[in-house]
Amino acid sequence: MDTRPILITGVSGQLGHALSLHAARTNTRFHAVGRPGFDFDAPETIAAALADADPALVVNAAAWTAVDAAEASADAAFRANRDGPATLATLCRARGIPLIHVSTDYVFDGTKGAPYTETDPIAPLGVYGESKAAGEAAILASGAEAIILRTAWVFSASGKNFARTMIAAASRLSALRVVADQRGAPTAAEDLAEAILAIAARIVAAGWQPGFAGIFHATSAGDTTWHGFATEILAIAARHGTPHPEIIPIATADWPTPARRPADSRLDTTKLRQTFGLALPHWKDATARIVPALLAQERAS
Repeated sequence: MDTRPILITGVSGQLGHALSLHAARTNTRFHAVGRPGFDFDAPETIAAALADADPALVVNAAAWTAVDAAEASADAAFRANRDGPATLATLCRARGIPLIHVSTDYVFDGTKGAPYTETDPIAPLGVYGESKAAGEAAILASGAEAIILRTAWVFSASGKNFARTMIAAASRLSALRVVADQRGAPTAAEDLAEAILAIAARIVAAGWQPGFAGIFHATSAGDTTWHGFATEILAIAARHGTPHPEIIPIATADWPTPARRPADSRLDTTKLRQTFGLALPHWKDATARIVPALLAQERAS
């Protein structure tokens, strides 16, 4: 077994934070980095972080995730989601370090009408999806021992996310208008972190296998719409004493945003289960855990 640590990037984000917490809980040796010490806008920090940690494996959770803001900041989004990961992958290859990189359902246009498999053609609708797709391609072209995990609709008890936004809005408004014609799988950061670190532990313990390479889909079981997700979030929150406004379903066209979103970005997770024996919990079970934790954190702050 390789006794070197796992390097976790993007520690200040939802997933990076969840990865660090889960690694600490499970006594996993890890080294977590984030800005300014690890910054895709400062490529020299990437090599320095690898040299400093001397890791057995890297989990890259650093990314530009502001979907709408990417439309006006394409260069920055591509630096974070393509150029930085490409540099990281190249350095990992040179050092013989496996890389687990996190991508997104937004590489698809949402028109398939069924869950997407890893081999379905991509067709991103906006800059964010384009930059993440370009990052995937750059990593695959680097020759690194790399796993790319596409996920979706990530939420947690920390950071900015849809669940926190809905709970905050419910405290101010008697009615909320929520899009009901976009479908996907809300995925708890802590569940995704647990799956990622299970994969990492297997690689560190037994070594890299060629069958691990490539793209996998990793989301919670089940699916819903943003309206359905909001309904579940606020029903749970109401049982913990928060206001419960009316939740009005609306169409995407009724809530225009700078970036277009896929109408149906469900991901087929069969390959993840077949290769690694992993299946994330149902999104409703995840929501039942995360919302009370989020409320507790809000009340403590």
